[in-house]
Amino acid sequence: MQNAPMSALLPDAILMLAIVVAWLNDTIYGPSSRRVTYLISLVSTLVVGVWFAVNALDPQTHYFFARMYIVDPFASAMKAVVSLGFAVSVIYSRRYLEDRDLFRGDFFLLGLFSLLGQCVMISGNNFLTLYLGLELMSLSLYAVIALRKDAPQANESAMKYYVLGALASGFLLYGISMLYGATGSLELNEVLKAVASGRINDAVLLFGVIFVVAGVAFKMGAVPFHMWVPDVYQGAPTAMTLLTGGGPKVAAFAWGLRLLVMGLLPLAVDWQEMLVILAALSLIVGNVTGIVQKNIKRMLAYSAISNMGFVLLGLLAGVVDGKVTGAAGAYSSAMFYSIIYLVTTLGTFGVVMLLARRDFEAEMIDDFKGLNQRSPVFAFVMMIMMFSLAGIPPTVGFYAKLAVLEATMNAGLTWLAVLAVITSLVGAFYYLRIVKLMYFDAPQDASPIVAGGLNRGLLAFNGLAVLVLGLVPGPLMTACLTAITHTLPL
Repeated sequence: MQNAPMSALLPDAILMLAIVVAWLNDTIYGPSSRRVTYLISLVSTLVVGVWFAVNALDPQTHYFFARMYIVDPFASAMKAVVSLGFAVSVIYSRRYLEDRDLFRGDFFLLGLFSLLGQCVMISGNNFLTLYLGLELMSLSLYAVIALRKDAPQANESAMKYYVLGALASGFLLYGISMLYGATGSLELNEVLKAVASGRINDAVLLFGVIFVVAGVAFKMGAVPFHMWVPDVYQGAPTAMTLLTGGGPKVAAFAWGLRLLVMGLLPLAVDWQEMLVILAALSLIVGNVTGIVQKNIKRMLAYSAISNMGFVLLGLLAGVVDGKVTGAAGAYSSAMFYSIIYLVTTLGTFGVVMLLARRDFEAEMIDDFKGLNQRSPVFAFVMMIMMFSLAGIPPTVGFYAKLAVLEATMNAGLTWLAVLAVITSLVGAFYYLRIVKLMYFDAPQDASPIVAGGLNRGLLAFNGLAVLVLGLVPGPLMTACLTAITHTLPL
């Protein structure tokens, strides 16, 4: 649209302004102003999150900066999710950071830069914009994981993430260069038209797609590009793990949807075959390997891998026999699943950080023994999160898995849906093991659980949201379907 209203960019502008203000505040006033930096980060992301959600009600598509940046219902909805998710992460992390002398301006600034990168990824309409957003997010996460200089494990995790991330970026850039050479354009709409014309060498396109899919798979943590996930989850301080495993997963899904669907939909037959392999391997490796883990963060890493397998199921079920009649339903189920995964992950890591104290990390599964005797409320919240991740009704995780499996069945991939069910049953073991330890084992640690009123209230609300959305999933599912319908290039 030529006369796109600049008001559509206001939330993005406010986020950038908040970064500048927080940076100046931390630079000028130093350590004494860290609470102000925290408040700037929290309030700004809450405001822009709500603003993005309001913008998602606008069905129009707006282009900015020579069509390099797009604002549509899908982009606004996903940016609302990652912004509000970041705000919740900041609240959950506060006491954890204070106990470890990590409550510093650089944590919040790097987190905000990462969030800005996620927003650029979600709204990118050009290969260049999409890549810049990815690197802004990734470089910020590499740095935030290494913030704790006295922890060799955190520094090792950051280095592994950086090296493997650089390798994945190289794959992605090589794929983009081949697609640019074949189509003559970096803009997704033009690439879509060029590919649909059928006048381009299929071999060149296929090579480009292979490398792009590899980049998408790495950022989503799909097998066999998952090597960094367990090490980063375990080695990073828990607050940094939440920043890495929460919003960035949602942004990676939206980014992958932009690249594969908005730009390369005519090649769906090719990239869907690749996603079938990635999804199947992720479901098997994630759930089977998760069983033997004794570190809960490492267990949640393999849980993330298996959950990204479900997201890939939604992505690969859109086009059937060259027809896109079921595309909106399939992609909206993947969008719904990614949002629910973020909500559940926030609650899970919120409880993990709640149990941690100064000089003690609640990282081992045995640390959850007897939690019900120490705090029935937090044990119940953790149980709800585990049930949702396992896909047990009436939690929303059950409905999310059901929606994705339905899309997979409609695509004629019955064997893949059966595999997903079987591997989910296997994975349910390690989720239910946490519940068993909390309710049926004696506590190893009888010390009181210290938590502020805001953390307690937010965790209770988080658990309630997982239950309520499981009982009434319709409104959120309808919102996802509407956003995808107004965005798909059909």
